[in-house]
Amino acid sequence: MYLSLLFPFGLTITLGALVALVMSYLSVPAPFLIGPALFVTLGSLAGLRVAVPVSVRNLCFLVVGLSMGSSVTPDVLTAARAWPASFLMVLVTSVVLLWTAWLLLQRVFRYDRLTALLAACPGHLSYVLSLAADTRGDLASISIIQSVRVLALTLFVPMIVELSGTTGAGAVVVPVAMEPAPLVALGGIAAVLGYAFMKARVPAGLLVGGMAVSIAAHLSGIVHGSVPLWLQIPVYIVLGGMIGTRFSGVNLKDLRNAFAAGASVTVVVGLISAIIAVGIAHLLGVPLGAALIAFAPGGLETMAAMAVIMHADPTYVGTHHILRLLFLSVLMPFVLSKFRSL
Repeated sequence: MYLSLLFPFGLTITLGALVALVMSYLSVPAPFLIGPALFVTLGSLAGLRVAVPVSVRNLCFLVVGLSMGSSVTPDVLTAARAWPASFLMVLVTSVVLLWTAWLLLQRVFRYDRLTALLAACPGHLSYVLSLAADTRGDLASISIIQSVRVLALTLFVPMIVELSGTTGAGAVVVPVAMEPAPLVALGGIAAVLGYAFMKARVPAGLLVGGMAVSIAAHLSGIVHGSVPLWLQIPVYIVLGGMIGTRFSGVNLKDLRNAFAAGASVTVVVGLISAIIAVGIAHLLGVPLGAALIAFAPGGLETMAAMAVIMHADPTYVGTHHILRLLFLSVLMPFVLSKFRSL
């Protein structure tokens, strides 16, 4: 960690943790993710210097992947027979959301085609911004529109899931935690595989690596139990804070010009994805809470963490978001290449 980031990171975590504890006491849904996301954003806009180092962010992605994979046992495979149709629909939904948001940003908010396309991409913010940096698109507007979408979905999806009554009423059964030795071993193997994925330009390589290693270990019966709560909770606080830090350095003029576009796009794509999720839940018998999170066009890492927090089948959610992310990672460069040829 660079020394220059030590104070901003400490401020981010302190602010996020204090608010998370208050929201947990008030029984707010997903408090350890929502609280930091909201208040670190407010701190960013107020001029506070907040930051999450890349190395810490990557470690959190790895832990989320391990947590997602720990829920995959042989019994889970019996529930996967309805997923092919659901997988197909998440691809169709991705295209529908991208096309709808693209038209909205062009025709209503008058963004150029390239800026509108990159701002409309439903997920994987860091990947979209890396693409935008090599184009003539309006990077500031793309960043704001995308960040508004991620933040709004992080704040409102768990509330909608909670209100739908699909998070499981009654006492929550805390899963048995992994012992330290297998946890460290899985983490080491997952880190190696995750960095190999990153070198191969696999989107969210560390998360995918963590999930793959954890799934293999749990399906084979070598490892049992989930990632301990003492590790999960700090990870969620960091992820929530990370969302808020994306508003650092945004001036009020840029924010005002792009916020309305981001909010409008979020409402439109959120409604479309929710309608499709309700249909999938009804037709395929998928729990509504899991379907709502799986089809929400939020960030892969935050929606994966959301599924774990909300007890909404993280395997179903995670695989859908990974599939959408991989699909967009192929689709977006293809579409951009067509733009350059016009």
